[in-house]
Amino acid sequence: MKKYFILTVCAVLFSIATAYAQADKIVGVYASVHEGNSSKIKVSKVNGGYRAQVIWLEKLHNEDGTVKTDKKNPDKAKRNTPANKIVLIEKVTYNAKKDQWDDGKIYEPTSGKSWTVTCSFKDAKTLKVRGSFGPFGKSVYWTKVE
Repeated sequence: MKKYFILTVCAVLFSIATAYAQADKIVGVYASVHEGNSSKIKVSKVNGGYRAQVIWLEKLHNEDGTVKTDKKNPDKAKRNTPANKIVLIEKVTYNAKKDQWDDGKIYEPTSGKSWTVTCSFKDAKTLKVRGSFGPFGKSVYWTKVE
């Protein structure tokens, strides 16, 4: 009986460790092209969830040489955030049953709007990021580079 108990405990601990490793596979740096603009986005673990933030933007400057900012953000306090520091995804968590990250929001700086978001891997290096509002949505694909 003791032997089965130990085996059961080991199996449960292994399952928990595997789930955590699976959840953290989203962490990394991704390349993206959105509306003709190339960028790099860093996904990191923050406060029990995951967050995605722009860390590099190919076209960071306006024609006059000034740094592009988050001018369409509905939060006036964030409108001066440099475009290479905008947080795109907040608070997604891993859903093991669906093998996806959900229960968060994605912010689209080109429109200033936020949507419900789900993220899942299409393959080992391609993250499908889907923003939606009810039955309507749009998917983009980010390629893991680090």
